[in-house]
Formats: sequence, C-alpha cells, structure tokens
Amino acid sequence: MAFKFSKRFNADMHKFIRWAATVLPVVLLQAGCVASRPTATTRSFLNLPPDCDPKAVGEKVCANFLPRKIYRNAGGFIVYPEVCAAFGALRWAAAAGDTPRQQQLIARYEFILTPEGSRSVSTNRHVDFHVFGVLPLEIYLRNGDARYLQFGRRFADDQWLNPRPDGLAEETRWWVDDCFMIGSLQIQAYRATHDPKYADRVATELAAYLDKLQQPNGLFYHADVSPHYWGRGNGWFAAALAEVLRSLPPNHPQYARLLVGYRKMMAALKQYQAPSGLWRQLLDNDQAYEETSGSGMFTYALIVGVKHGWLDESEYGDVARRGWIALCGKIDPAGAVRDVCVGTNQKDDTQYYLDRPRATGDLHGQAPILWCAWALLEK
Repeated sequence: MAFKFSKRFNADMHKFIRWAATVLPVVLLQAGCVASRPTATTRSFLNLPPDCDPKAVGEKVCANFLPRKIYRNAGGFIVYPEVCAAFGALRWAAAAGDTPRQQQLIARYEFILTPEGSRSVSTNRHVDFHVFGVLPLEIYLRNGDARYLQFGRRFADDQWLNPRPDGLAEETRWWVDDCFMIGSLQIQAYRATHDPKYADRVATELAAYLDKLQQPNGLFYHADVSPHYWGRGNGWFAAALAEVLRSLPPNHPQYARLLVGYRKMMAALKQYQAPSGLWRQLLDNDQAYEETSGSGMFTYALIVGVKHGWLDESEYGDVARRGWIALCGKIDPAGAVRDVCVGTNQKDDTQYYLDRPRATGDLHGQAPILWCAWALLEK
C-alpha cells in the first residue's frame, strides 16, 4: 500500500509542478510580482563583430565613466546625465557578471546616505532632479539595502505630492523628454515595491503624453513651441516606453495604449534610419548630422522590443542590429562616444537644431550605450 500511495503521490506532484511552471509565471507577471522577461534568444544579435560585443563595449564605456568626477550643476547638485549613466552602468555590470565594477559603482554613491552627502541631491520639485531616485532604487534592486529603497522611494512619492486634478504629476509640462524623467522613476519604484500605485501613475502619465504629443507619423515634436522632430527628445520618449512596457503588467488598463504608441513610433524610426544605421539630429532632415545620443536611445528601445517580442524580429531585428553596430563605430579608444548633441532648449528655428554643437564623451551619449549593452546581455 505504501508503494502505491507513493507512486500516486509522485504522479500528482509531477502534474502540479508542470502546472505551476506554466501558470504561476503568468499570474505573477500580471500581478506585477515579476518583470517581463525577454523571449527566446534572437538571431539578430548573434555573431556581432568583435568590436560590438556588448560585454566588451560595456566594460570599455563603464571604465570611462567610473574615474570621472560626479557630474553636478553650478549649484553643486547631481543632475540627470550622471544618474542615467550610472543607471546603465549598474545594470550592465549585473548582466555581465562584473561584481567588482558593480561594487565600485555602488561605493561611488554611498555618500548620499550621510547627512552631508544627501545635500548633493536637490529637493527641487522638477523632473530633472526627481529622476535621481532611479539610482538609489537601482542600487536597492542590486543589493537589497533598504536605506536605498527609502531614499529613492521618497523621490517617487514626492513627484505625486500635489497631483493635478486630472491625476497627472504636478511636474507635467508636455515636454517630450519629461516622459523618461517621470516614467523611469515611477516604474523603478514599482519594480522595487510592487505597489500598483506606481504602475498606475506612470501608465496614466505616458498615455496622456502620447495622446497630447505623438504626431500622425508616430514621432514627437520637441514641444508645442518647437515643431521639430529633435532626435534626443524623441529618444527620451522611446526609452521611456521601453522601460515601462518591460515591467507594466500586460493586463493593466493602459498597457495596450502604450504598446500601440510604442509600435507606431518604432515604425517611424525604421523609416527614418539613415543608411549608416544611425539617426539624425533632426529625424526628417537630410541636412542634419547623424547624432549618437538619440540613436542610442532608439537602438535601446528597439533591442528591448525585439527581445521581448513586441516587435517582429524579421522586420525590426536588423534595424536594431545596424543601430548598435553603427553606435559602436562612434566609440573612441578611450571609451568616449562621439557626435553627441550638447544640451538643447526648445526653439522654433530649424537652423538652431542644425547648428547645435557636437561633443565627445558627453554623458547624454555615454548612458544609452550602456543601456544597449545591458539590453543585449539581459536574459
């Protein structure tokens, strides 16, 4: 009798294990307990040229970043280019299994936990400062230190301290780049806490920006006062959509809306990709130079979309691959990215955008290279 019971019990357990392996990941994903994962290995990102290996490229760009002084504004506050580069470097180090560099990166920001060091982080209620919360939340997700969770979550909550009557963040100003500054912070808080309020905030915010700013061709004007398809401005939105869709539960009421907006934008980017694989400073202007920060953000959004199955690999895999290969060709031996548009305000003047200077090693360009390298390594 004991043998019969054991055999039946084992059979039942095997059935349960097969059921759990199939059903529970879906349930947990829809509940927001685990992030979306990439689908099967994509052929488009295999057999890359030797100088385009994401582990080697990430190592090179990360090594360029770590010795730098922390990037601050004139007031001494850490500003978003530093945050975006560190965010990418931490993710890349984890995916590459580079524990020493991950520890170096975390140590670089330990001072923010001290009373004196915390004063380097602005409490100004502005998207460019609130996005700092992304960094301590990423450190928490890597090492589980609750002090970083508390530090970062404060920025996410403060961003919604006095929401508008329509439920959007008080900082909403309809600038296309705001979508990353708001979106990345709120979705990071959701990843760190699994609290659905953060998912609701970011989904509602990005859906409103899509409805307000996305043009019929799928792209975005820099602003209402600047009807130009500025590369990096569009890049911020592309990266924001990829970030949020990675972790937003597919059954969320706004998920389908964000996915439609994302796919519409990716279709436009495919159309405007230059023969080199990059995109231009003004996306629809053949006189504009090929610019790397926007190109890096587009390539990141495309890699994530192909790997997660939101985009058909047969149609978009080569677009992403060519973008990455072209970007790698813009990295100098010291790990500095060339042809990065400098900081740019809004202006209704085409020549203003065409004449914007190009920099080498600007963190606006370094950051998305690290994002791409991480996305290619993500499993």
